[in-house]
Amino acid sequence: MAEYRSPPRMSEEEFRLLRDLINGYCGIYFDDHLKYMLERRLGRRVQQRMLRSFGEYEQFLRFDPERENELGQVVELLTTNETYFFREKYQLDVFSRDVLPELVAHNRKRGDHTLQVWSAGCATGEEAYTLAIILSDFEKLRNWQWSIMATDISIRALQQARGGSYGPHSFREEMPMGSDRYFTRDGDGRKLVSEDLKRRVTFSALNLTDPMRHALFHGLDAIFCRNVLIYFDQATKRKVVDLFYRKLKPGGFLFLGHSESLVNLSTSFALRHFQGDMVYQKPVTGKGEEQ
Repeated sequence: MAEYRSPPRMSEEEFRLLRDLINGYCGIYFDDHLKYMLERRLGRRVQQRMLRSFGEYEQFLRFDPERENELGQVVELLTTNETYFFREKYQLDVFSRDVLPELVAHNRKRGDHTLQVWSAGCATGEEAYTLAIILSDFEKLRNWQWSIMATDISIRALQQARGGSYGPHSFREEMPMGSDRYFTRDGDGRKLVSEDLKRRVTFSALNLTDPMRHALFHGLDAIFCRNVLIYFDQATKRKVVDLFYRKLKPGGFLFLGHSESLVNLSTSFALRHFQGDMVYQKPVTGKGEEQ
């Protein structure tokens, strides 16, 4: 029988090295008080790799030929995919009632009958499919070409999102009347997203801090990045917000989580006040346009 070894303890130096490595890879930052969480969540990986310390694990993540696969495992262990359909509904009401009519009018005036929305940090897909339901139900988008681009760094979350199968936990918010037509039920009582709705959403893996992966994103009408920036340090937040600014069309909108703001991050966006929420907008005559 193999000898059982308890997980190693993490020294302060090992914590700083691992924290900086993870931050450089995906932007996630751990304050000093979260050392215990990093130790607890990564301890099993140290054991599974048959390493003796977190210091050896840090070296493995930097130099081993399998480092990319292992870093993917680290991301899975450290990210939280907490989401559900129509989360923060008051904000979605602002999107459908106030923002969408404005975007449609603006695009139509330019002779553009397309609409593109990015769900950045889509987790297991509930937000992306929620946006697809809203756009499907918006009468003025009939005969328009519209799409949802949904990205996340978690491969496991994206696999579930593409499958489109959800249990009761994903339906904690009251769904709009008529939304059942976008789902069927399987034999286990789970709801399955309709194929028509799936075709409207494209899921792909994306690290928001990797500038080489953003080339295909441009001319967006709206970006939803809710409850993602809270995991980043200030420098990474600024880079990501600048990315969003460049990818939006003039007049495009940025939706953040209820506890997030652009204070001390960017002065490029205008803050629009609507009934029920405030939303950031790229000015129509903005600087740094990206074609």
